[in-house]
Amino acid sequence: MQKIFNLMAAFSFLVSGTSVAGAWYLYKNADVMIEQAREKAVEEIAEAIPGIVAELMPEMPEVPGVPSMTGGVSAGSTPQLPASTGLPF
Repeated sequence: MQKIFNLMAAFSFLVSGTSVAGAWYLYKNADVMIEQAREKAVEEIAEAIPGIVAELMPEMPEVPGVPSMTGGVSAGSTPQLPASTGLPF
Protein backbone atom coordinates (compact mmCIF):
# COMPACT_ATOMS: atom_id res chain seq x y z
CA MET A 1 0.00 0.00 0.00
CA GLN A 2 2.87 2.35 0.81
CA LYS A 3 4.27 1.83 -2.71
CA ILE A 4 0.96 2.93 -4.24
CA PHE A 5 0.91 6.11 -2.12
CA ASN A 6 4.52 6.85 -3.05
CA LEU A 7 3.70 6.34 -6.73
CA MET A 8 0.68 8.66 -6.42
CA ALA A 9 2.80 11.29 -4.66
CA ALA A 10 5.50 11.07 -7.32
CA PHE A 11 2.88 11.38 -10.09
CA SER A 12 1.32 14.37 -8.30
CA PHE A 13 4.72 16.03 -7.99
CA LEU A 14 5.36 15.41 -11.71
CA VAL A 15 2.01 16.96 -12.68
CA SER A 16 2.55 19.96 -10.40
CA GLY A 17 6.08 20.49 -11.69
CA THR A 18 4.91 20.28 -15.30
CA SER A 19 2.15 22.81 -14.60
CA VAL A 20 4.60 25.23 -12.98
CA ALA A 21 7.11 24.81 -15.83
CA GLY A 22 4.38 25.37 -18.45
CA ALA A 23 3.10 28.48 -16.69
CA TRP A 24 6.64 29.87 -16.43
CA TYR A 25 7.25 29.19 -20.14
CA LEU A 26 4.01 30.96 -21.11
CA TYR A 27 4.81 33.89 -18.82
CA LYS A 28 8.26 34.35 -20.35
CA ASN A 29 7.15 33.92 -23.98
CA ALA A 30 3.66 35.48 -23.97
CA ASP A 31 4.75 38.66 -25.77
CA VAL A 32 6.51 36.72 -28.51
CA MET A 33 3.54 34.39 -29.02
CA ILE A 34 1.08 37.28 -29.14
CA GLU A 35 3.21 39.17 -31.67
CA GLN A 36 3.56 36.09 -33.88
CA ALA A 37 -0.18 35.51 -33.79
CA ARG A 38 -0.82 39.17 -34.61
CA GLU A 39 1.59 39.10 -37.57
CA LYS A 40 0.01 35.93 -38.93
CA ALA A 41 -3.48 37.42 -38.59
CA VAL A 42 -2.42 40.61 -40.38
CA GLU A 43 -0.85 38.59 -43.21
CA GLU A 44 -4.00 36.49 -43.63
CA ILE A 45 -6.23 39.56 -43.62
CA ALA A 46 -3.98 41.39 -46.09
CA GLU A 47 -4.16 38.42 -48.46
CA ALA A 48 -7.95 38.14 -48.11
CA ILE A 49 -8.89 41.82 -48.56
CA PRO A 50 -8.41 42.05 -52.37
CA GLY A 51 -10.67 39.04 -52.90
CA ILE A 52 -13.31 40.39 -50.54
CA VAL A 53 -13.30 43.80 -52.24
CA ALA A 54 -13.52 42.18 -55.67
CA GLU A 55 -16.54 40.17 -54.56
CA LEU A 56 -18.28 43.26 -53.17
CA MET A 57 -17.78 45.40 -56.28
CA PRO A 58 -20.82 45.28 -58.58
CA GLU A 59 -20.43 44.64 -62.28
CA MET A 60 -20.54 47.90 -64.21
CA PRO A 61 -23.04 47.65 -67.08
CA GLU A 62 -22.26 49.05 -70.50
CA VAL A 63 -24.56 52.04 -71.04
CA PRO A 64 -24.94 53.19 -74.64
CA GLY A 65 -24.06 56.83 -75.17
CA VAL A 66 -21.81 57.08 -72.10
CA PRO A 67 -18.18 57.43 -73.09
CA SER A 68 -15.68 55.01 -71.58
CA MET A 69 -13.16 57.82 -71.15
CA THR A 70 -13.26 61.60 -71.21
CA GLY A 71 -11.64 63.82 -73.77
CA GLY A 72 -9.34 66.80 -73.40
CA VAL A 73 -10.38 70.18 -72.00
CA SER A 74 -11.27 72.91 -74.47
CA ALA A 75 -11.12 76.63 -73.69
CA GLY A 76 -14.88 77.16 -74.05
CA SER A 77 -15.92 74.29 -71.81
CA THR A 78 -14.24 75.38 -68.57
CA PRO A 79 -16.32 77.55 -66.21
CA GLN A 80 -15.13 81.11 -65.75
CA LEU A 81 -15.41 83.22 -62.62
CA PRO A 82 -17.22 86.54 -62.93
CA ALA A 83 -15.04 89.58 -63.46
CA SER A 84 -16.06 91.10 -60.11
CA THR A 85 -15.75 88.67 -57.23
CA GLY A 86 -15.76 91.29 -54.46
CA LEU A 87 -18.61 92.41 -52.23
CA PRO A 88 -21.35 94.49 -53.92
CA PHE A 89 -20.89 97.72 -51.88
